[in-house]
Order: sequence, then C-alpha cells, then structure tokens
Amino acid sequence: MTASRFLRRTLIALLILCGLVPVLFYALAWRPAPQEDVAVSCTGKAPLLQPGQALKVMTWNVQYLAGKRHVFWYDLASGDGPDSRPSSDDLARTLDEVVRVVREEQPDILLLQELHDGAKASDYQDQLALLQERLQGVYPCSAQAFYWKSAFVPHPRILGSVGMKLGTLSRYRIERAERLQLPEMPGTLLSRPFDLKRALLVSYLPLRDGGRLAAINTHLDAFAQGDDTMQRQVAMTTALLDRLQAKRTPWLLGGDFNLLPPGQYRQLPPEQRSWYAPEGELRGLAERYPMVPDLHQASGPQRAQWYTHYPNDPGVKGPDRTLDYLFHSPQLTRLDASVRQHDTLAISDHLPVLARLLLPLE
Repeated sequence: MTASRFLRRTLIALLILCGLVPVLFYALAWRPAPQEDVAVSCTGKAPLLQPGQALKVMTWNVQYLAGKRHVFWYDLASGDGPDSRPSSDDLARTLDEVVRVVREEQPDILLLQELHDGAKASDYQDQLALLQERLQGVYPCSAQAFYWKSAFVPHPRILGSVGMKLGTLSRYRIERAERLQLPEMPGTLLSRPFDLKRALLVSYLPLRDGGRLAAINTHLDAFAQGDDTMQRQVAMTTALLDRLQAKRTPWLLGGDFNLLPPGQYRQLPPEQRSWYAPEGELRGLAERYPMVPDLHQASGPQRAQWYTHYPNDPGVKGPDRTLDYLFHSPQLTRLDASVRQHDTLAISDHLPVLARLLLPLE
C-alpha cells in the first residue's frame, strides 16, 4: 500500500469515527419523557393530611453536601474556580449539619434540591438515601426525580459520572408523584446529551376529605442569559399552577429558581449581574400567586433577612441575593415565614426558606 493510499484511508476512517461520536453520545444520552410517573416510597402507615391543619414547609438547595470551604470551577463567571469537588470529610460534615437543621425545624414537607446520586464528585453517594437513614422514622414518605444523569461527562473538570435529583420528604402520605420535563437550554449536538434536564417534581398528598394537595419541587436553570429558557420554564410552571387552581386543587411550590426578585438586580455589584436579566422573569408569577418572601420583603428595606444565596465567590462576604422561594395557592393561608440564616451560612451556598401554611377547610 502506498503512503498516499494509507493516509487517504486513515483520513476516511477518522472522518467516519468523528461522525459516529455524536451518534454514540446521542444513543447513550438520558432522554426523559415530557411526563413520567415516579416511584413513591412510603414506609409504615403515614397519616393523611387534615383539611384546615397548619403545615410547615421547608425548601433548601443543599449543594450536594459540598459545604462552603471551596470555590468550584462553575462558581465564578469566568468558569475557572480552583476546585472540582468537595472532600469526603466535607460531605460527611455537611450531612451532619443538614440533618441537624432538619431535625430542629421539623418541617412537615421538605423540598430538597441538588441531591447527588451516583456522581463521581461526591463519592457516588445516594444522598437522599443517606438523609433518610439519618432521619429514620421522621419522614415515612418520599419521592425523587433526576434532573442530571450520565455515566460519563467528558468535561475536563468532571471526567466521570453525574447524577443530581430533586427529593421531597413528607410526614404525610404521598399518593403518587410525577416528573414534568421543563424546557431545555439550547445546545449543540455534542453538548446536549450531557446537559442538565430541569424538571418539576409533583407529589400528590391525599386529604382526609377526599381532596389532595400538590407539593411541587423544582430547580430552574442557571447560566441561561442570552436566550428565553428562563421565560419558558417560568411559563410552563405558571401553566401548571393555573391548571391546579382551575381544578381547585390546593398546591405549594418551592425550590431554587435562580431568579432575582424585581429590584435586586441593581443592588448587586456589576461583576455579579451576568447570570441574571435586569428586569427578571419572576414578576408575573409573583404578582399572580402568593410568594415567600413577597415582593416587598424581597426588595424592601428589610430585604437582607430574606437573602437566600451566599455565592462561593471570595469577592462575596455574605448572603447578598434571593433566589429561593415558596409559592402557594391562594386557598392556603400564610401564617409565618422566614429564611434560616443565623447558623446555616457554612452548610450550603443556599439557605433554607420556611413557611407555615394553613390548609383550606374544604
């Protein structure tokens, strides 16, 4: 074989291989359906919710138990933070602290985001299972839904498996649960198989009078400025709430929305604004349905007590923005609410939001 023929065949083989790589990535990618029923776990005999009872709810992005001693590569706008993963000691220490706060607060419904399951960066832990083991007997019912899953991500700061999910824990019976796929960010043929696939985890809790409460858990996209991803995700979420409201089904919604309330954008230093839109996408939803914190609390003179995010950025010295919220049906009455700040600053880059809500009598 002549050298020119060998080079030509080698080039053809390389071109074929390059063409097959995207096909292989697509074939191996996790592609959840727009709607999927998810398994519900209930151990023992969990009680039913009572019409008219008070219900304590907490939402918390626990940052995959990574703690606050690192600046991860994605924490800086430049994408060059020095750290790729937490240590095993960090994971154990943060698990202890999350369990401590949950046991002290004793919420009836706990909505958690950024729980790892099978991820290389967190020692392949199933973090929801670890929490359930440590909270044994407190929450007999749970539901969960992945929003990032891949056996291998070829990003140089990952180079391994990923797994991230929403977890809902309940003192009361969960009848069924479903995962609703949110609109995805635009991506290339090579990047889309490895992108996060954000979702709504909807858990239905039966009431003793035959009705039910919908408890919705979510974590909307980050790094989505420059396209309409956030608007589409908020629009889909609002449409779900409208449907529940039309059926007179009481509901609550909690999670990390990665959205500023109106008025906070200009309060951030310029170098912290790049992840957010100047006017924000939250106003329509906040004006349509009750929100914790409400618009006045989140942007008024006492706004600092409602900050929920403390970025892993050396230039930020404390919580400085609100990204996490609880919404609820107008059928529910807000009794009180707060952000637990005083002893949670070293646990996660997000702080837990709590509310006590009164269920309708009928």
